[in-house]
Amino acid sequence: MNQNIRNIAIIAHVDHGKTTLVDKLLQDGGVYRANQTVQVRAMDSMDLEKEKGITIKAKNTSVHWGDKIINILDTPGHADFGGEVERAMRMVDGVLLLVDAYDGPQAQTRFVLRKALALGLKVVIVINKIDRENADPVKMYDKVLELLMELNATEEQFDAPVVYGSGRDGYMMYKLGQAKTNMTPLFQTIIDHVPPPFAKPNDPFHMLVSNIDWSDYVGRIAVGKILGGSVKVGDPVFVLRHAEGGKKVRAKVTKIFEFTGLGQREVDEAHAGNIVGISGFEDVDIGDTLDIREDAHPLPFTQIDPPTLEMQFCVNDGPLVGQEGKLVTSRQIRERLMRELKTNVSIYIDDADRAGVFNVKARGSMQVAVLVETMRREGYELLVSRPTVIEKVIDGVRNEPYETVWIEVPDECIGSIMQNLANRKGQLTNMEKLSHSTMVEATITTRGLIGLEIDVINASSGRGVTSHLFKEYGPYAGEVLTRMTGVICATEAGETTTYALLMVQERGKLFIGPGEQVYEGMIVGENPRNEDISCNAVREKALTNFRSQGSGVATGLIPAAKMSLERAIEYIASDELLEVTPKNLRLRKRILNSGERQKAKKSGK
Repeated sequence: MNQNIRNIAIIAHVDHGKTTLVDKLLQDGGVYRANQTVQVRAMDSMDLEKEKGITIKAKNTSVHWGDKIINILDTPGHADFGGEVERAMRMVDGVLLLVDAYDGPQAQTRFVLRKALALGLKVVIVINKIDRENADPVKMYDKVLELLMELNATEEQFDAPVVYGSGRDGYMMYKLGQAKTNMTPLFQTIIDHVPPPFAKPNDPFHMLVSNIDWSDYVGRIAVGKILGGSVKVGDPVFVLRHAEGGKKVRAKVTKIFEFTGLGQREVDEAHAGNIVGISGFEDVDIGDTLDIREDAHPLPFTQIDPPTLEMQFCVNDGPLVGQEGKLVTSRQIRERLMRELKTNVSIYIDDADRAGVFNVKARGSMQVAVLVETMRREGYELLVSRPTVIEKVIDGVRNEPYETVWIEVPDECIGSIMQNLANRKGQLTNMEKLSHSTMVEATITTRGLIGLEIDVINASSGRGVTSHLFKEYGPYAGEVLTRMTGVICATEAGETTTYALLMVQERGKLFIGPGEQVYEGMIVGENPRNEDISCNAVREKALTNFRSQGSGVATGLIPAAKMSLERAIEYIASDELLEVTPKNLRLRKRILNSGERQKAKKSGK
């Protein structure tokens, strides 16, 4: 064992302060010079992470504390990115369980802690945000202990050390009421209670690839913890391919990277127990084994929880195809999806029966929305369908996935939330009165969960918080009503006019404004009744001798309701698609022609 190394992952529910805590650990660990600007949420390096304020990809960093090196993995808190958390835990020997002093353990807290306990990892409890209004750190610590008991933690795991503090303000303490100085209590607790990495320095070199990085100079970089021996630049190694039954491919180590602060540094040699990146492979994937021995066997790879949702990615066949994106062909989309498979082990992609259509299976609509948003920023155009659940037949009975959902809303909103859950066939299991809100716990099908978060936000004026966790497969629940409204479809192609939209506005809520390109079958608004209607959104006002074309129509138009990508994916019905381009999101019918749609409806297709 390498006594000078500690490998830890930070796990928590979304928005409990993981990335902010890492900022302070980096700062106190000497990553920044005295005159250097300190980055905020430095580990959230992706543009999407900065915009959404969430962590999407698990990332490595390291800090030096005295003569010790602490390798830190910052993990996502959103349930859809649980695959990132599961992979990260294979590289570490302990976890910092971060819990908000007001919210306490939440859905994702339970999920990630269960994984950590199953792997036998040591736990350090961090009660964060104790400076928050109405925070109750003592009560939340008791709730963590209750959760540990519920998840059958060992006696050693149950006796986990605890520190209290504020990651944002940069202090931790062993007991409440102590001086608020710096992060030393947390650093010292990590050194004292997280064991050095389990590794065999006298064995030949071997390593399990737990992550993939990319460099424009050296290509793919295999990231993982060295489980035995040491490796030098120039050493010959074998790649044992996980996806090909352990097939051996000969390679040569060209560069070795250690993680330090916010970047990497090249080293000539790396030893057992350290988390490193190694390059020199034409092709290497997550789950592969690197070994210096030709007769070696592949290391076991953790099975990732299976996906529960499926969506279709299709080639854009709309009349505006190719006007805003450069990458539009079936081959280009397929190559991009296959590339995603290389680094994202929690999604599955296969070709559908129809040409130009790909089935993408994932854990949740947020995970797919991140992939779609990334692709549109890279210049892709495509169509995306509404998510559908992946069903199973168990003992001859049709089964579908069920989830436990927790909804925290102000007391005055509880009635509308209960009605919404009833419409979605949710079964109430618990209700708890908090200091200024109510926590509702219910069991609901994954189908019923689609779009629920947006409904909660709308019903509570943005004050509601929703979290969910996969529970089990159960009997099919029957028809679930998730959208109570119809849509308004355009009948003509062209540029929308204020005159036409004023008349469309009388029929319902607008999704588009004046001066936008529309086509037949494109959805331009929402009908409050549960039926679809058609309108001409490009009609121009006839000219007369007495008025100009624009007079009298410049006022009275309500601004269009623009949807985010996640909201649009959850909004569309089964007979609708979302057209995604680098510049626009357009809702449309699968069958654009009105007459063809009517025929398909009558024939029951």
